[in-house]
Amino acid sequence: MNGSTTANRSQRNPKYLDPATLQKIGPLDLIAREVVEGVRIGMHKSPLRGFSTEFAQHRPYVPGDAIRHVDWRVYGRTQRYYIKLFEAETNFSANLLLDASSSMHYGSGTLSKLEYAKYMAASLAYLIVDQRDSVGLAVFDEALRDYIPPRSTLGIVHNLARALEKVEPRPRTNVSALLSEFARRIPRRGFVMLFSDLFDNLGAFVRGLAHLRFRGHNVVVFHVLDPYELQFPFNGTIRFQGLEEDGQLVTQPQRVRAAYLEELRKFLQQVRRACDRNHVDYVLVDTSKPVEIVLTSYLIGRLHMRK
Repeated sequence: MNGSTTANRSQRNPKYLDPATLQKIGPLDLIAREVVEGVRIGMHKSPLRGFSTEFAQHRPYVPGDAIRHVDWRVYGRTQRYYIKLFEAETNFSANLLLDASSSMHYGSGTLSKLEYAKYMAASLAYLIVDQRDSVGLAVFDEALRDYIPPRSTLGIVHNLARALEKVEPRPRTNVSALLSEFARRIPRRGFVMLFSDLFDNLGAFVRGLAHLRFRGHNVVVFHVLDPYELQFPFNGTIRFQGLEEDGQLVTQPQRVRAAYLEELRKFLQQVRRACDRNHVDYVLVDTSKPVEIVLTSYLIGRLHMRK
């Protein structure tokens, strides 16, 4: 009986849908920086012209147009028939791209980068569906391993959370190929959210970003790094083992700390500049910070962009 109760409780509460985290994040809307396409009335601007509530422009009447959309005031002035066009308000679809390569398995604290990214993805999935938009999930390393297409039902959140529980780290990563694949795969403009430590070829990664932006997607890069990777606080004699490349290095960290931190600074600067050039949201994520703090800060920033 106890085992059955535990199993049922587990089914109701997927691991990565933490109620405490969701409560702290609150009902913040994820607002699109640019217009997005959708399939139903919602809160986001659509590039599609429709017969909605906010006037956009006129066009000449053609046979077959509904008479109710004729602007009779314009007809009174011009003796010509014009149709009123309105901007549709619509929902968006978001695809969450999770890097499950071996380097994401690193963690100096209680959570690895991969585990932290899973909590972020599940929390965002819940918020997106809660505001009546659609969300899907792609898990990748050097290739796409699993894909759940976007849906807007609450069940999709549980499906994503269950899928996240099964994700295990794989040897290598290929972020750039995955971004280019999704630029071709996604037919409708929307959100693409990447969770990765970006340990990949930077030039190819930038080309992948540009490909997504060329297709009109809103792109968000959550650059997930461990605090030890950001601060390099190691002492003594340490053996560093490659997680995605064979090889190891035994050294005294204090001898290489300054050089490492300078290379890290340059790397972060290059990534941020690439995102800025392509009008991509960039969020440097320190996994020592609570998930709700990182997400709340980002979402509040998007709300300010809307004003």
